[in-house]
Amino acid sequence: MTERAGLTRIAPLIAEAASVEGEADLGRVLRTLVAEVMSATGAPYVALGVIGEHQVLSDFVFEGISQDQANRIGHLPTGKGVLGTVIRENETIILSSIGEHPDSVGFPENHPSMEAFLGVPVSVGGEAFGNLYLTDKEGGFTDEDVAVVSALGRIAGAAIQTARLQTRLRHVAIVEDRHRIARDLHDSVIQDLFAVGLGLQGLSARVGDADVTGLIDDSIDTLDEAVNTLRSYVFELKDTTRPTVGLDERIQSLVARMGSAYPTNVRLALEDFESRESDDELILIVTEALSNALRHSQAENVEVSLEREGSDLVLQVVDDGVGFEATEISGRGMGIANMRTRAQGLGGNLQIESRPGEGTKLQVRFPVR
Repeated sequence: MTERAGLTRIAPLIAEAASVEGEADLGRVLRTLVAEVMSATGAPYVALGVIGEHQVLSDFVFEGISQDQANRIGHLPTGKGVLGTVIRENETIILSSIGEHPDSVGFPENHPSMEAFLGVPVSVGGEAFGNLYLTDKEGGFTDEDVAVVSALGRIAGAAIQTARLQTRLRHVAIVEDRHRIARDLHDSVIQDLFAVGLGLQGLSARVGDADVTGLIDDSIDTLDEAVNTLRSYVFELKDTTRPTVGLDERIQSLVARMGSAYPTNVRLALEDFESRESDDELILIVTEALSNALRHSQAENVEVSLEREGSDLVLQVVDDGVGFEATEISGRGMGIANMRTRAQGLGGNLQIESRPGEGTKLQVRFPVR
């Protein structure tokens, strides 16, 4: 191949390598590069070996051997013999006869015999990624072959690096988008719904008609369910790969925000806990339980606590409000069924104690995981 012809073929490959956007594109570009190495050098057998763990080849893109031949040979090369030498030394190796090298281990059954050999490392970001292997070129390999194959190897490295960067950029974009949506849901939609709920509560207190008050209270319950659903979406949208705020900080923020909207005195007692996957479910239980106490109990004081007892965590929301008969629990709604389901999902249980005029205690006990 003349130098001009080589440059003519390399330019489109550079453009193609720079446009790689995923694994499928990368595989296509690497196969194209292997074919171009064969065309540019005249070598009848060319392969790109990808280095995996423990310096063993994890993938092998090849040209010159049919798939039927490859099936008869058996497993693909793993990096033994001279192939392994290129991996270990990470330097270009040219041999007039591969069998004369001291590291040569011969060929497996059904493998074609090969003589001349050229091995060229392929690096990505300064680190070894794999090697281009060429064999059996008539007359042996020249310095021009080394220059061309090295150039194509650099293009391969650029394609791999581009694919990796594209993957990272897409991940960053997804993370940023998820956080933007979560922030918008919390700062705009949820807060607006919460404000509407507070306005309806104030209206309910001024309306004398019991039927109208009941309709307003039903509307407030519906709003609360919508807010809790949106909060669950916010939790799901969080990127769990990023460092998260501790459970204690999340509960403190939640209690402070909800307590500030009511005249009730809200106290909080909790220990320091490490963040866990189940925290979101626990936060939703606290939200539901505290909302019920603030809205329905007419209490002067509400205490929220989360403490460790042996191998369990115990959450309690206790108020000194009007209370209710235990037999009324099943018919009261207020998200109790949801809280019980979430408690069971944590491997625990929900208990509610209440009597008219004596307040209410909600307790969720579940094992530390």
